[in-house]
Amino acid sequence: QVQLVESGGGLVQAGGSLRLSCTASVRTFSTYTMGWFRQAPGKERQFVAAISWKGGMTYYTDSVKGRFTISRDNAKSSVYLQMNSLKPEDTAVYYCAGGRYVVANYDVPRQYDYWGQGTQVTVSS
Repeated sequence: QVQLVESGGGLVQAGGSLRLSCTASVRTFSTYTMGWFRQAPGKERQFVAAISWKGGMTYYTDSVKGRFTISRDNAKSSVYLQMNSLKPEDTAVYYCAGGRYVVANYDVPRQYDYWGQGTQVTVSS
């Protein structure tokens, strides 16, 4: 069983930055495509970003392109989400997700087998 633990959420003013981290308890972390999703109250879980296990390709939803950056450190079994120029509409619980050998449909939640507990990000206006 793979465990994912997120950290780094919090309260920030609009225009500010936060860096989310997610650490996995798995030795084969390099074989996992990692994603970040978010869910605001009353809304469905939304894809934010993903980084592939092979080649480290990155993918973003349009609303965060140019503001968010996903990265990974396989030696630390960790994935990060650097969030800049935050907006109130970015407010949500952010979830880290992992799917082994995922090579397509990165924005689809069912592609991922493991999920973290979530970390709250609140952006005030």
